[in-house]
Amino acid sequence: MNLFDATILGIVEGATEFLPISSTGHLIVAASLLGAHDERGKVFEIAIQIGAIFAVVWAYRERFGGAIRGVTRVANAQRFFWNLFVAFLPVAVLGLLFNKAIKAVLFNPHGVAAASIIGALVILWVERPAMLADRAVKARVRDVDDMTTLDAIKVGFAQCFGLFPGMSRSGSTLIGGMLFGLSRNVATEFSFFLGVPTLAAASLYSLWKDRALLSAADLPAFAVGTVVSFIVALIVIRWLIGFVATHSLRVFAWYRIAFGVLIFVAGALGWVSWPQS
Repeated sequence: MNLFDATILGIVEGATEFLPISSTGHLIVAASLLGAHDERGKVFEIAIQIGAIFAVVWAYRERFGGAIRGVTRVANAQRFFWNLFVAFLPVAVLGLLFNKAIKAVLFNPHGVAAASIIGALVILWVERPAMLADRAVKARVRDVDDMTTLDAIKVGFAQCFGLFPGMSRSGSTLIGGMLFGLSRNVATEFSFFLGVPTLAAASLYSLWKDRALLSAADLPAFAVGTVVSFIVALIVIRWLIGFVATHSLRVFAWYRIAFGVLIFVAGALGWVSWPQS
């Protein structure tokens, strides 16, 4: 992979990781267009998520730092890490069990397009005006520190839908959190926080499992992709908190539909010859 491709994919990863539009899906499509969606490219697509992880840690460095310092004596800090742990478990278990099958069948632009449209319909249903007004009044959890273990487990299972490329990990946790009684801001922030162990585990596991595919010559591309994804993801995180607080997610749903339809149309008309896996 050359540095230009690495930069483009880094931008795509950083721009889409925390938006409810699926970073994995966009990376699969972008890498396919660049001719970089081979086995080594798939490792790269997962590994550069490390940049997005550092963006969350940096954006919330005071929160993570305070929680780490107080983990042995402060109840809120202990609850914070416990909730992250139990929310991470479902995707860790299901990912280990089914990741190979999902990659073999769905890691292609057509699978991404179908999941993108299905996810969009879910967002449009959840964010319909009547439900928006009702949820704003009935939100039960208005601070991440007020989340219970059961809240965390529910969001953790919602995150599992993000295993399907095109469905969106962040979108699944955000929508799931709001359906389970979290306020929009809490659901958004917990989606960011939960991304740290989830993306770290996925990146490190992929690098270790497929280490035979890589060599020292790949380091410059990985470094560029990671740094670019960090910078772009940091910008997106800071923007998204303000946007979600005052706007519906319906705009992302319409984008997802247009994205999915375009993939199908481009393949059907022969504009692009999409790979099947």
